[in-house]
Amino acid sequence: MRPAAEILLIEASALRPILESAAPGDFDRPTVCTGWSVRDVLAHCAAALTHVAAGTVHRFTPEDNQADVDLRGEWDLDTLLAELWDGYDAAATAIDAAGGLLDGVGIGEWMHGGDVREAIGAPHAYSSEGSDRALELLIERSHSAEKPGIEVLIDLQPYRFGVGTFEAHLVTDLETFIRLTGDRRPDPDRYRLEGATTGGLVLFS
Repeated sequence: MRPAAEILLIEASALRPILESAAPGDFDRPTVCTGWSVRDVLAHCAAALTHVAAGTVHRFTPEDNQADVDLRGEWDLDTLLAELWDGYDAAATAIDAAGGLLDGVGIGEWMHGGDVREAIGAPHAYSSEGSDRALELLIERSHSAEKPGIEVLIDLQPYRFGVGTFEAHLVTDLETFIRLTGDRRPDPDRYRLEGATTGGLVLFS
């Protein structure tokens, strides 16, 4: 199975017990995704997975995403979560069969799992199970997106982010690197970046 599909199944297993033990008010908590609550992020994730499984993927513009969230605004929570859990399995199969064309959805959905964990106070928001595969996918995505080259040291392990001459340098930990690539409020005390701006690291927003 492609890593981008496998990470979806890992995320489903990791997120389910967190959501099943969450208090009703946790679903109303704000997230790093501007204007979206935990419930809104889950609605977006459920919709995206359903689109992937059904072969009806849109461009995932802010307008498209908001329309998906609004459509599910009147659903009860059990119905929304049922769509989410069904979507993980079905979308993983579709992503695996797509041969790389849908890999971005897999890592994007895993990133949103971090948004949910952070909002409700679960530990290791962006370094939960599957973070090793997330790192590999993010490095790979930086190459395919032809991001400017940055020599990266993550927990003392070297990685080559982007392409071309590597004139910039980043030293950080895994969770902060994932936050940087997702524009997810990284702690400035947990990274040192020279020769580039943080905007050059953003792969998802």
